[in-house]
Amino acid sequence: MFDKMKLWKNNIDSSDLQERIIKLKEQQVPSHVAIIMDGNGRWAKKRSLPRVAGHHEGMKVVRKITRFANNLGVKTLTLYAFSTENWKRPKMEVDFLMKLPEEFLGTFLPELVQENVQVRMMGNKDFLPKFTLNSIEKAIEATKHNDGLVLNFAMNYGSRAEILEAVKHVLTDSRSGIIDEEQLTEEVFSSYLMTDGMSDPDLLIRTSGEIRLSNFMLWQLAYSEFWFTDVLWPDFNENHFAEAVEVFQKRQRRFGGV
Repeated sequence: MFDKMKLWKNNIDSSDLQERIIKLKEQQVPSHVAIIMDGNGRWAKKRSLPRVAGHHEGMKVVRKITRFANNLGVKTLTLYAFSTENWKRPKMEVDFLMKLPEEFLGTFLPELVQENVQVRMMGNKDFLPKFTLNSIEKAIEATKHNDGLVLNFAMNYGSRAEILEAVKHVLTDSRSGIIDEEQLTEEVFSSYLMTDGMSDPDLLIRTSGEIRLSNFMLWQLAYSEFWFTDVLWPDFNENHFAEAVEVFQKRQRRFGGV
């Protein structure tokens, strides 16, 4: 039984949403879903609002989609929150984005704990403001014993930097005799990445109509199914997520085979 109080409404009747979840769960649900949350700025511009208003609205969608993914039985949800290239944006916008984790996790953390969600983060922590990092680390600590949905934030993350850092660690371990060339397989190399311990994404979703990866999980997405939508992230809802899963369920994944 699903608790209807846990289902986000957002102009969707909860009973209809409950029925859709039940139907989706009759087939394979993607274990790991990764999302490039794009379109906050364009959403705000269309409404003659500052870009930060789009980011604030997008934060509400994160909460909604996390709940839905958890109800659906997704094991890992990775969200591209801030890339290594996003530092190029105007300072006012960057400063606002750095404050969002504190606001989001400050209000949502008790529910994440109650719903057995485990918070993780991948990315370079070195350049994040102390208050941003503190809020994330507080959530990680408070949920570290949870074994339900893993809510993985890609924060100050870039895939090329991740891969390069992994190569450096492999070389260091090779010089130290911890690993030799013959032991280096794809599986071993994956253990040097920031997603160590997680499965690769089964499904990638990108909003706003852009069709590119933008330096996101380049190694991990090698055999993922992609689903692109013109919907801007602040307008993204449970029905869109369900549609992406339905498309995923109709595809045949051969992983290079016949």
